[in-house]
Amino acid sequence: MRKLFLIGLLISLLVAGSIFGAEQFPRSETLYIAGHQWGPPTSFNPYAGNPAWPMHQGMNLIYETLFLFNLLNGELEPGLAQSYEWVDDLTLKVTLYDGAYWQDGQPLTADDVVYTFELANEYPLGHTVVWEYLEKVWAEGDKTIYFKMKADNPNRLILLNQLWTVFILPKHIWTKVEEDAGYDVVELRRFENKNPVGSGPYKLHSFNSERIVLERYDNYWKNKIYGGLPKPKYIIHPVFKSNDEGNLAFEKGEIDLSQQFAPQIWKMWEDKKLPISTWYKKPPYHVPASTPSIWFNLHKHPLDVPEVRKAIAYSIDYAKVAELAMTKYSPTAKSSLILPFGAEKEFFNEDIVKQYGWEYNPKKAIELLESIGCKKGPDGIYRLPDGTRLGPFKIECPYGWTDWMVSLQIVAQGARRVGIDIQTYFPDTPVWADDRNTGNFDIIMNTPAGYPGPTQPWARFQDALYSKGNAPMGQVAFRNWGRYENPKADELIEKIPKVTDKEELKKLYAELDKIYMNDVPLIVLEYRPWLFHEFNETHWKGFPTAENPYAPPTVLTAAAVKILWHIEPVK
Repeated sequence: MRKLFLIGLLISLLVAGSIFGAEQFPRSETLYIAGHQWGPPTSFNPYAGNPAWPMHQGMNLIYETLFLFNLLNGELEPGLAQSYEWVDDLTLKVTLYDGAYWQDGQPLTADDVVYTFELANEYPLGHTVVWEYLEKVWAEGDKTIYFKMKADNPNRLILLNQLWTVFILPKHIWTKVEEDAGYDVVELRRFENKNPVGSGPYKLHSFNSERIVLERYDNYWKNKIYGGLPKPKYIIHPVFKSNDEGNLAFEKGEIDLSQQFAPQIWKMWEDKKLPISTWYKKPPYHVPASTPSIWFNLHKHPLDVPEVRKAIAYSIDYAKVAELAMTKYSPTAKSSLILPFGAEKEFFNEDIVKQYGWEYNPKKAIELLESIGCKKGPDGIYRLPDGTRLGPFKIECPYGWTDWMVSLQIVAQGARRVGIDIQTYFPDTPVWADDRNTGNFDIIMNTPAGYPGPTQPWARFQDALYSKGNAPMGQVAFRNWGRYENPKADELIEKIPKVTDKEELKKLYAELDKIYMNDVPLIVLEYRPWLFHEFNETHWKGFPTAENPYAPPTVLTAAAVKILWHIEPVK
């Protein structure tokens, strides 16, 4: 019997090793998370093209930001900084906490903040965009930073967004990194930063192709504010090859906190009686925060015909997308770039949507096509008056992104029923990303400004409609992938950040949304959470929920870092 027990134990350890790696960590001290890292980690440089977790936006574990965005109320909570205030229409004052320091013991001061922002003025980096609107940044003493915007081009929204998205770097370390890189941005980005020195509660312990391991930094400067140490000594992020692989580990209790798409997750607690939950116990289970959409290549005929695009919009069964593709995680999408709930709800105009928008109506799609002289061919597909067949159009998203793949299958089915030939195409993620950025597509799925923050819904409109400074077809673009152009839309997008009156803002957003509905450069398919919030309480308990909303459902990101001080190991 003892021999059989030892054999079983050995087998279980081998299986565990395949998930957790060769080195074992005490389970009661180790939090396993999933959904942030896809593919082997290669660089922990936040300026790399594809930095590894936890160098992702708002993930305050190694490096930290000035403030922490809270998805639940739209507020910026204290991070490295304890407060901010507008001292006049153009100048923002930020005050740091007393006593912040780097993990090497050096003090963190206002000079580090100024240095970090000035880096983006010296090199083209992720936050370089802020310098389109900033005139200067300067420090007064060790704790105070001033940001002054350009009088002729201010943008409060972009500046506020930088406060929670830009990691503050240690000047005393990164000046040497700059020097070693020869002050060349390409070399700066190539720096792999395998021993990052941040100001956060965790340090990089180890990494390989299968996992990333963080270890608690017990001397973290903010422990006294949070009332003690973070509960997990280690945080481990396994690298899974697919959602299915990660979801199986989650169901087995090998993952504690996940932001992967897990279809029909309610069956895990209703049918299988597992200690698993989400933010809500009922649909939509998660907090919607983004708008995955299909984008048209507006420079390809006949997709350059607005009526064709709008006919496709009428052909899509949005309720079916919410039910099947999003497995009830999304309310039925409306024809607006503004979310009809949460902090954006005050700008959503139902009357504009009813007058200029669309809904699932195949009959209306056919009427629209025939109104511009389309005739159906013997194969059931419509032709324009010039003889151009409506398809085949390739509609694409990455292979393995199962929720998006099902969404596009529903789109293709609906289009075919009204006489438009759309065929799905699921390449590997790098191919999809290159197709999207260079405009090498017919129709492609992506999310406009897929993160929440103080900039929404303005950022979504800018991502979708703003044409100035965008790269032409064939070159790499990072927004407006269909290369939409409309001077009036550009004008409104430039005007909104300068306006503070809520009533005027409502009118401007209504006008911008009307342009979107008339021209249909993209179509919102569904409302997706920014991050899925799923937890298994086999080993850890005390995660936030709608009934206990002490932190937002953003899986350790931004204000959700507070989770680490609240959860407890299961005895």
